[in-house]
Amino acid sequence: MSAEMPVSDTTPPDQTAPIPPAPAPATTAGVSRAAVLVVVIALLVGALAGGALANATGLRVLPAAIGRAVAPTARTRDADAAIIDTVRRANDAQVQAFSSGDPSAMRATATAQHYDEMVRINDDLRNSGVTSIQLVSVRFGAVTVNGSTAQVATTETWRSTLADGTTDESTDRNDYTLVLQNGTWLVDNDVQPDSASSGTGGTTPPGSRPIPQGQGIGARDTSSNWSGYAATGGTFTSVSGTWIVPQPSGTTSGVDATWVGIGGMTSTDLIQAGTQTMVSGRGGAQYEAWIELLPRSSQPVPLSVSPGDTVTVSITQQGDGRWLIAMRNDTTGQTYSTTVTYASSTSSAEWIQEAPSAGRRVIPLDDFGTLQFTKGSAVKDGKRASIRDAGGRAITMIDRTGRALARPSALGPDGASFTVTRA
Repeated sequence: MSAEMPVSDTTPPDQTAPIPPAPAPATTAGVSRAAVLVVVIALLVGALAGGALANATGLRVLPAAIGRAVAPTARTRDADAAIIDTVRRANDAQVQAFSSGDPSAMRATATAQHYDEMVRINDDLRNSGVTSIQLVSVRFGAVTVNGSTAQVATTETWRSTLADGTTDESTDRNDYTLVLQNGTWLVDNDVQPDSASSGTGGTTPPGSRPIPQGQGIGARDTSSNWSGYAATGGTFTSVSGTWIVPQPSGTTSGVDATWVGIGGMTSTDLIQAGTQTMVSGRGGAQYEAWIELLPRSSQPVPLSVSPGDTVTVSITQQGDGRWLIAMRNDTTGQTYSTTVTYASSTSSAEWIQEAPSAGRRVIPLDDFGTLQFTKGSAVKDGKRASIRDAGGRAITMIDRTGRALARPSALGPDGASFTVTRA
């Protein structure tokens, strides 16, 4: 909205009235006092007008010619509207692409990199037994624009329908990054602050989520995606555990992941390793072992696992930011190990059964029955301790209504064993 120059009530003297002649100085040529007065009044009028313009527009008047002022708020509103519209259309395109099986609908609102990622996300959802997705609601936060890059946060509720007809809803924060390409805003990244599934790379299994800060042990002993035990209140440099890979019901679609890890309770870092089962709901199930270092996506590893196998996993700090991840299928004797570099807070240790996430939401938990954990231990403040001695506390997985989905038992007499039962 442009500001108009206010009209001053002050007018210069009437220049057409006769001015009595004044005698010229005898020795020098001067400038008439009336002419000087005219100039001074003109300068005052200009200064007053300039001050009024500055007050009306909030702009600082510079000693140079001023063109037509364009209100920054108008430009900001236009950019904000375009960015919000792009995110809305991107969500609609994902739903359309998933429904039709044709991902090309997502090209118009995404960069090439983000398009490839969204294709993988839809594939992960479909492979885990999801048959349809629906955006139930979305709320937008403030938009920030910095040149050709923009950020906007949303709170989105999505509903997933599984092959067995059941539905699941999840509400999550999404932090979008958009870039301006050829005059068009495109989504370049969509990160859920508490999700590992926003990374890029090759085909990846569904990822893990740390418990949101302020919502872990000490605040409440429930989670929307974790069930098991976690210990905090010290420095944790090793964690280990043994479990029997469950065999879920083939009639209930979903995923379960069993793992041990360090970090993630009171921080956003998390290093973890475990096994996972994906049930399609059509009688098919896939089993695999994996490792994950947040915020990078989880990666499958070459360790074969089957339902009923006993698996032992340990994660141990080696020094200088290096960690040894060791996995063994105790039933077959096959092993896998790797040393990775990771900056960990070493703030917690976990023994968890999880409903993992894919893309923008937690995948529904399959009907895994009862999972048995044994030999759970950690090195806390330099000393090896059982789950009980490390201060482990139980976490119950709940849905959005507060209903329990998976509940851990009390620790056994050894302080190192427990079960998690699907509710």
